[in-house]
Amino acid sequence: MIIGVMTAHISIPGVTSLKGKRSVVKSLIGRLKSRFNISISEVDQQDNRGRAVIGIAIVCNDSRFIDQQFDSIIEFMRNDGRFMLGQIEREKFSGN
Repeated sequence: MIIGVMTAHISIPGVTSLKGKRSVVKSLIGRLKSRFNISISEVDQQDNRGRAVIGIAIVCNDSRFIDQQFDSIIEFMRNDGRFMLGQIEREKFSGN
């Protein structure tokens, strides 16, 4: 079993309220979850209007598949247009 974990920092320009930010983040999370079948949540910066940190986890038995999924997720996020993608951190762990 291999566990892939990724965090993505996003900035959401033009949003003036937490309600507006949460609308964008909730929509992003829903779209990624349904398209890629991943575990995903906002994990930091919940009270910051213009920023969010999204945490994503994938459990699989193929390390290459995890890398391909993360690459596809990053590309999907870059093409969204409602926010700017910042720092991305990726890790993989082997479990028994």
